[in-house]
Amino acid sequence: MDFSISSILLADGLSNGAVYALLAMATVLLFVVTRVIFIPQGEFVAFGALTLAMLQNRQVPGTVWLMLILAFAVVVLDLARGLKLAQPTPQLLRGSLRTLAYPLAIGGVTYLMAPLELPLALQAVLSVALVAPMGSLVYRLAYESLADASVLVLLIVSVGVHFALTGLALLYFGAEGFRNPSFWDVRFSVGAVTLSGQTVIMFGASFALIVLLWQFFGRTVYGKALQATAVNRLGAQLMGISTSRAGRLSFTLAALIGALSGLLIGPTTTIFYDSGFLIGLKGFIAAVFAGLSSYPMAAIGALAVGVLESFGAFWASSFKEVIVFTAILPVLLWQSMRNPHQGDH
Repeated sequence: MDFSISSILLADGLSNGAVYALLAMATVLLFVVTRVIFIPQGEFVAFGALTLAMLQNRQVPGTVWLMLILAFAVVVLDLARGLKLAQPTPQLLRGSLRTLAYPLAIGGVTYLMAPLELPLALQAVLSVALVAPMGSLVYRLAYESLADASVLVLLIVSVGVHFALTGLALLYFGAEGFRNPSFWDVRFSVGAVTLSGQTVIMFGASFALIVLLWQFFGRTVYGKALQATAVNRLGAQLMGISTSRAGRLSFTLAALIGALSGLLIGPTTTIFYDSGFLIGLKGFIAAVFAGLSSYPMAAIGALAVGVLESFGAFWASSFKEVIVFTAILPVLLWQSMRNPHQGDH
């Protein structure tokens, strides 16, 4: 291996690592706010890429129907809970309308606009608008009533949610894989390395989103509320911060990040209905590098995972996934030695 090959592999690894960094940060966000180790984070990546692919084919994406099913399921669950608690009927109806308003509106807009020849940028915005609200719906459906359960219980629920979303993805997207067009079809030569416009966009978009998240947590009321919930859930509740709303917001942000990651990675590889699991798992490994607590360390771990995957694919392409996933073992050992007997809280 000479310097030129090493440079190419390094650039490729860092570009993939930039996307993994977004997923790792979403994983850390969900864990610190809700204590949920969210296994299905990668499903949002697949949903984002597949939604854009179906819009490219001028088809109504299956995301519309999936989102509506989740919304109606949440309404049924809320109505059953409200009737059990004897809540007033007008209050229940208003809550149901609030839940259904956005999914019906964005679903109707997509149904009308899907057959049209829309610009790629508008299709991308529409894809994110369809996937992002699914995060809150998944939280309300699967996790909200179990907010005080143990981490192990929440992890088991996450595994069930993963299988459910994967099965629904197969139903609504089919088994066919898609590869999206590049957002910027140019080439740049930097020494021995040739960078595509899509790679530049992946770096730029990932960096911009990380900066926006940093500003969101540091300068906005909602971001500070999420930080307060992450530091002390009981203290946040005593100060009037709704941990339920914090959970919904954090899951919405995670779905938004996942959808954007799908748009970024879609032009570089073929995405199938179940491709999100491995992609999300690499983001999870990066989050484990950070002990599921530090955003900067999660980003650094993600870049390391991307580089390790790139060089592993060069040396032993058949075992690249094994190489990446095996790397988590010494990290877990180090974490267990550094924080022994850490209780579930």
